[in-house]
Amino acid sequence: MGKGAGGRAWPGEPDCLREILEGIYADYNRPEWVSPDPLECVLPFADPRDREVAALVASGLAYGRVNQIVRSVRLVLAHLGPSPRSALERSSRSQLERDFSSFRHRFTPGSDVANLLWGARMLCLRHGGLESAFLSGDRPGGTYIPTLDVFMQELARASGVQGRNSLVCRPSDGSACKRHWLFLKWMVRSDAVDPGGWNRCGPARLVIPLDTHMHRIGRVLGFTNRKVADLKAALEVTRGFAAIAPEDPARYDFSLTRFGIRSDLLLEDLLVKCRTAALDVHMPKDGHPGDEKQGKG
Repeated sequence: MGKGAGGRAWPGEPDCLREILEGIYADYNRPEWVSPDPLECVLPFADPRDREVAALVASGLAYGRVNQIVRSVRLVLAHLGPSPRSALERSSRSQLERDFSSFRHRFTPGSDVANLLWGARMLCLRHGGLESAFLSGDRPGGTYIPTLDVFMQELARASGVQGRNSLVCRPSDGSACKRHWLFLKWMVRSDAVDPGGWNRCGPARLVIPLDTHMHRIGRVLGFTNRKVADLKAALEVTRGFAAIAPEDPARYDFSLTRFGIRSDLLLEDLLVKCRTAALDVHMPKDGHPGDEKQGKG
């Protein structure tokens, strides 16, 4: 048997696991499996300049129950209209604060949304777009963890507000930053589901967006033994998938996270497909990949 990054045995040799994962990818990495998911709010934007703003909002709010997430994302994007980037360029800070004064998504107040959007606006004006802003802090080699850390720091500074924002976290704090890796996955990867748009970034440097759902799948596959879905666990799970798909370790994220998110796909079915005996791993009844606790990124 092969061994995962966490030292546990895989259900078979790497080639066997690759075959199983590719089968799941072929079956479920399709547009018809997207809903319900905040990604469905991002896909309608054809212009990458609009898409990156929509993706930043949708990923930031991707915690809690999936139906609530989609409602909240649609509400924010409705205020921004058909071109979120153009709306930001025309907006004043006071206008954004008024637009979202009554908004709330779980522990995210409207002020956090307004500050996030103002920070994005300032970075777009300064760099020409969020991809250029992201890459301005990049150093070659390894994952995008240091790059993401700098980007989120600059985004927070550009918002002009000191203090915590529920929509911004940093890897340097030890957080898995699942929502930010979800944002990057959507913008960097391009296939039948992930829309892409950032053509100067490489998927090989992405980290798996690790929520409780993918963390449990990672444990089932033997990639990690860590009991907490933190940054170290995210790296272990990413290395496990990188052993199968080194140029695209996030390749299987969408198809695997359909199990348990959709009511018609159960984790038990995934366990059977992976031929694992770890049947004591259970999914939350509504375990969207954003089901995070307050303050945990």
